[in-house]
Amino acid sequence: MGTKRDLTTLKELERRRRLAAELLRQGVRPAEVARWVKSSRQSVMRWSRLLERDGLRGLRRAERVGRPPVLTDPQLRRLAKLLKAGAVAAGYATEMWKLPRIAVLIQREFGVRLATSSVWRTLQQMGWSVQRTSRVWQHNPAGPMRSKQTR
Repeated sequence: MGTKRDLTTLKELERRRRLAAELLRQGVRPAEVARWVKSSRQSVMRWSRLLERDGLRGLRRAERVGRPPVLTDPQLRRLAKLLKAGAVAAGYATEMWKLPRIAVLIQREFGVRLATSSVWRTLQQMGWSVQRTSRVWQHNPAGPMRSKQTR
């Protein structure tokens, strides 16, 4: 498992690579550069090859880390519309949206199979919350799930 890195850490790592690149361009040996930037000699050698091949552009930080999202932005917008239309409109007997139901909806509409935990993370990413209390159900018979933006 990899580590989750925040933007500050990624910027700091890029700063180290740029410093290493400057030292390498000045002719400092890779072993010495590794000591200066507190990195391994192997990393400095890899950076040196990237610098030769792509210039400073090759040492830039990644725009995002981790696995790319499974659903695209247009698909997420379509999913939001489907959820707002309600569970009955999606073919269910009641208006109660549940994570397994949403997983089936996503698979049916987009051909993407998601675990329940991934459905939950997708909903959070979309800004949706799940209301579980029966009191909310009584006050909002149109459906207990809603976008946080519509509050």
